[in-house]
Amino acid sequence: MNGPRTVLVHVGAPKTGTSYVQDVLFTHRHALAAQGTLYPGDRFDAHFLAALDLMELTWGGLEKQAVGAWDRLAEEVRSWSGTVIISHEILATASRSQVRRALESFGSGVEVHIVLSARDLVRQIPAEWQENVKHRRVLGYRDFLDKVTDPRRKGQLASWFWGVQSVPEVLDRWGATLPPRQVHLVTVPRPGAPRDLLWQRFASVLGLDPTAYAPEVERSNPSLGVPETALIRRLNERVNHGVLANEDYRRFVRELLAHRTLSARTGSPRLALPPDVHAWAVEVSETWVEVLRTRGYDVVGDLAELRPEPLGHAADAAAPADMAAFADPAVPDEAQLADAAMETIVTLLEESARLAASEWQLREDLHAARRALEETHTPWFRAKRKLVRAADHNPAAAAGLAVYRRLRGSSSRSA
Repeated sequence: MNGPRTVLVHVGAPKTGTSYVQDVLFTHRHALAAQGTLYPGDRFDAHFLAALDLMELTWGGLEKQAVGAWDRLAEEVRSWSGTVIISHEILATASRSQVRRALESFGSGVEVHIVLSARDLVRQIPAEWQENVKHRRVLGYRDFLDKVTDPRRKGQLASWFWGVQSVPEVLDRWGATLPPRQVHLVTVPRPGAPRDLLWQRFASVLGLDPTAYAPEVERSNPSLGVPETALIRRLNERVNHGVLANEDYRRFVRELLAHRTLSARTGSPRLALPPDVHAWAVEVSETWVEVLRTRGYDVVGDLAELRPEPLGHAADAAAPADMAAFADPAVPDEAQLADAAMETIVTLLEESARLAASEWQLREDLHAARRALEETHTPWFRAKRKLVRAADHNPAAAAGLAVYRRLRGSSSRSA
């Protein structure tokens, strides 16, 4: 993949290290370009907006910003003579016609490679519900599981879930017209693997030096524990009806509280599958592994990593053994939830104090600027301004102002 006009399209799946990869690529986009690899776009969410545009998705008002974004991205691709990398996880759900439009938009004489990162269903299903909660949803966990496991896949939620998470189907849609060697499946290592192993796998597919970029970038889009997720869901029930605009929710709830505060908490039980759904997920995963084994794709990692861990195995190798049991987010430990709530209150107080200090400083700067501007005005200017102000309540001053304006022959705005 070192030849000219190569496009690598990383299409997902969500919660498989995609945010981390995108952070690395965007942070180092100038260094990559200097070495012949383009990560197009001039803002961190350019690929997300392009994906929204390609698939004509609504997304809390952001779709308005997305109009024309895919065409702009594709124009950059066509103008670049070397390797191009495109990455966003919602691309996984693109239909066959949308995939065809995307591939055709890259122009002729280009070799396209599709990259999909995948993780076992036992970890993906809880992660998907948690993402729903972090996007203002209030649907309970059990109801979510019922929708996902319904073989009819009825409704928007189930359709979306399988659109981005069914590994064989995603690769079938995106790789239908490509040789299997140009379809790359990156498997997410099991818990306990070296922290940089997933990045090394991504880098090998993308043709990057794994040691050159990754150390400066922290992982983003982290997971929450059961009480923390339950807290955000309860918060959604309070703020979803005209209390917080979407932009404010993204800033204060998802980023400040969920990602920067609650995700840092340790000791909470992790979200898992109940035994009945766990058994079902194992069966589905076994079917996937057998199907994928016959397709001849380039597997970076091991298909065995798509097989879920046995029931009762701790999701986090460093977690206490008793955390391996299923903790129902519908009935969280109220003491743990209250502790998480107190931490969010402290965070919001700190943020309020920071914003208040920033506002005070801005006001001080504004007043200083106004004083400096006034000091630069001539005495004659200050006298005119005083006359204009006095004219509002002093007839003599008003008469004097009228005489001045007649002599100037100008409009009332000249004084």
